[in-house]
Order: sequence, then structure tokens, then C-alpha cells
Amino acid sequence: MFPRSINPSESSSFLLLGPRGTGKSTLLRDRFAGRRTIWIDLLDPETEHRFSLPPAALRELVAAAPAVEGVVIDEIQKVPALLDVVHGCIEGPAGKGRGVRFAMTGSSARRLKRGAVNLLAGRAFVHHLYPLTARELGPEFELSRCLRFGTLPAVLAFDADADRMEFLRAYARTYLKEEVWSEHLIRRLDPFRRFLEVAAQCNGEILNLSNIARDVGVDHKTVGGYFEILEDTLLGFMLEPWHASVRKRQRQAPKFWWFDAGVARALAGTLTVDVVPRSGGFGRAFEHFVIAEIVRAADYARSDFRFFYLRTKDDAEIDLIVERPGLPPVLVEIKSTDRVEARHIRDLQRFLPDFPGAMAVCLSRDPLRRRSGDVLALPWQEGLTELGLA
Repeated sequence: MFPRSINPSESSSFLLLGPRGTGKSTLLRDRFAGRRTIWIDLLDPETEHRFSLPPAALRELVAAAPAVEGVVIDEIQKVPALLDVVHGCIEGPAGKGRGVRFAMTGSSARRLKRGAVNLLAGRAFVHHLYPLTARELGPEFELSRCLRFGTLPAVLAFDADADRMEFLRAYARTYLKEEVWSEHLIRRLDPFRRFLEVAAQCNGEILNLSNIARDVGVDHKTVGGYFEILEDTLLGFMLEPWHASVRKRQRQAPKFWWFDAGVARALAGTLTVDVVPRSGGFGRAFEHFVIAEIVRAADYARSDFRFFYLRTKDDAEIDLIVERPGLPPVLVEIKSTDRVEARHIRDLQRFLPDFPGAMAVCLSRDPLRRRSGDVLALPWQEGLTELGLA
């Protein structure tokens, strides 16, 4: 098991959210090893049925095990009503004063919301688990492999590229079957299947819902709903356009980034295409990788950072703008080059006067750290340190 950067509370119950395959169950098995723990796996149909009719069976189970220290409920979105029972157990005699902690995992915030549950409102902390970061991989980290196959833990267990590709294809099929269709998140599967392929091909691009709708064969409102499903099932995140005015910011289209490069490539049907340095595909993959590293590190650090991009009508662009509470913003340009030149930081220098006091950094594969005017060029590995995330 790779050491994970996430650090759930030792003294409070918590909900651990993340896509399938990110290692939630493995993390909790390690966390509760050697402790008297009740483990409830709701992916098992019999277990799901047992606690669905009625959910109060959980309360009876905890009350009947007075020496238990922890209760783990895996994939709680299968029976979202259990969260209300957990609430009662924490506050009532079944859990209060006994030191019983509940650790729950989930891969669909949408099901939890639709179940009209309270998410325990402060009685259990909420954490997110992502695919592995470069820091977590340590000596096992290999950039080219991560760009091509992503960093889901299971992918790294394979030695052969053919096995990695087969796993990712199966992951994409399993998601369609288990996370969308079986959970009744959509009414028709075929348009959503086409949407996933188009959305994967648009990874990191500014969204044009009308164009995507035309390619998929549905209306743009349906496409907007599909992207909401991807966010709610934790398969990606929106990067909103920057503007000082919230109203103007909402008039522009966001970018959508998938949670893992390998899954995105599997859905796009490009797993067999190599990611070659100095190519356009390599540059896009590297940008995705660096942005994902920053977003994951910020969440694990509980930093409350907010992230945006900026693009003008003449296509001048800043890849990432980081808002840091109490600190100046950071303008981040991401380049896959192994040697930063003046042309790579031109947009940063252009926009800096519009952000008084801001820091400007260019993150790349260049191993040398250098400064050009007010722009600091860094190896991408040092970017997290400069942002205060490492």
C-alpha cells in the first residue's frame, strides 16, 4: 500500500468520498487494523438488502456490540438513509460516550443528496480521496506512465501496458453499468455513452454545450445535466473562468477536467496512442497532470484554495489562477518543455499588472529554477512548495 497524504480525523467520525478504485476501502482497512471494527460492505447485494429493510438494523448491530471501536460502512450511497441512522447512533446511547467512530465511504454524492440526507452536518467530517499523487508514489513515480495510464492504484499493480489498458477499459464499462445505469441517474444509456466519449475528448477544453449536444444527439440542457452527474459522481471537476465580478464569471464557460488521465483516455478511445514529448498531446496531458496534482494537494491540506483559468478574446491565457485566503493570488502557467524560454512566460508578464501583488510562476519539466523579471520559472515538482502545499 502506498502512503496516502489524506489524514482523516482520529477523534471524529468521517465520510470519505472518492471515485471507485481510488483506494478508499484499502485506506480504511489500514486505518482500523487491530481495532474492534464492524465492517459493512454495501456492494454485497445481501448486505445491502439487509440494511435497506430497515436501515434501523444498523442501530441494533452497534448496540449489540458494546466493545466495538469503529464502524466502517463501505459505499454508503447504496443505502443513503443509513446516514440518518448513523446520526442517531453518534448522538444517542448507541454511540455517545463510547468512543465509537463511524467511517463511511461513498462514490456518488448525487445519491446522498437525492436521498435528502443531512450529511451529518458537522457530526462527521467530509474528506475526498483521489488517485495517487506523485508524492504518494515516491520512487514508483514515472511521469510518462502517469500521463498515459493515470494513477489509479490498481493500474500501478500491473507490469504490462496491455494489462493497464484492459483494466482501464473495464473500469469505464463498470462505471457505465454500476454508477450510472444501475443507480438510475439517467433514463437512456446510449446518449450518455456517446456523451462520455465526447466529454473525454474535450478534457481540459472550454465547454461548448451546444456543440457537444449536437455530437451526442441531445439538447444542451441534457448535456449540462450529464456534466452535473460527472461532478456528483466525483469523476471530474469544473475550472471556472476568472473574473473579479461573480456575475461576469458566470457568463463564461468553464473547463471540465477528468479526475484521472487514464480513465479519460479509456473513454476517449486513445489508450493505444502514445504520449510523446514535444507533441500537442503531451502538452495537454502534462497540463492535466499538474493541475490535478495542485487540486489534490490543496484538498488534502484543507487549504480552502479556489482555482480558475483566464482566457481573453485574443486567446491569451493563464492556465491556472489560485486564490489563497489571506494571501496574494498565484498565476500559474504550465509548460511541458524541458527548457523554459521567454516565449513561454509572455502571457504571465502580460497579465501581472492586472493582479497587483500577485505571484507568477511557470511550472515545467525544466530542472533549473530561474527568475525573469517578476516571473519565477520552477520545476513542476517545486510548484506545490511555492504554493504552500508541500
